Amino acid sequence: MTQITLASIQSMFAAALAAVTESKDELSALDAATGDGDHGTAICQALTAISNSAQQGTELKQSLNDMGFAAMMESCGSTSTLIGALLLGMSDGVDKESLNPEETATMFAAGLTNLQQQTKAGIGGKTMMDALIPAVTALEENTTSGLSTMFTTAAQAAEQGRDSTTDMIATFGRARNLGDRVIGHTDAGATSIALIFKAFSTTITP
Repeated sequence: MTQITLASIQSMFAAALAAVTESKDELSALDAATGDGDHGTAICQALTAISNSAQQGTELKQSLNDMGFAAMMESCGSTSTLIGALLLGMSDGVDKESLNPEETATMFAAGLTNLQQQTKAGIGGKTMMDALIPAVTALEENTTSGLSTMFTTAAQAAEQGRDSTTDMIATFGRARNLGDRVIGHTDAGATSIALIFKAFSTTITP
């Protein structure tokens, strides 16, 4: 695969939905240790809306926009808002129907930029950003390696980011009120992002 198209996005998000659905209980259990325990349900609801919207799309830019709004229409707290912001930003970063590796990285970077306007969370906050920022950075740093390597590397970076949250003290969300009691618990949001990028990588063939 040398280009990302709407069909690619449809496959990627269908795979992401399947991955988080399979891990729904695990994600909620992780969240219960530091939050309100609903992340598994929330991310599944958001990705169900996103994937359903994607399957109905006919144009890449408009579909990403519609996917973002579909996520935001779900009443699943900050998860739907943040994932929606990512997708709306990705739409802003697209101006054609078929994207080469560099353009694909630009799309995800635009999504991250828009998301960062909605949250001050960054690396070290024990949030989804600890996995998402490294994943997008990996995409940008590996554009000359082809899409398959890009997404494999991004998935690995997201997993490393996820693992790094285990020893962090949270600075965002409800978990920040728990102080050092959250140490030893992996962040649910970072875990779901790692699952999503792993799923993405499985749909991108060499």
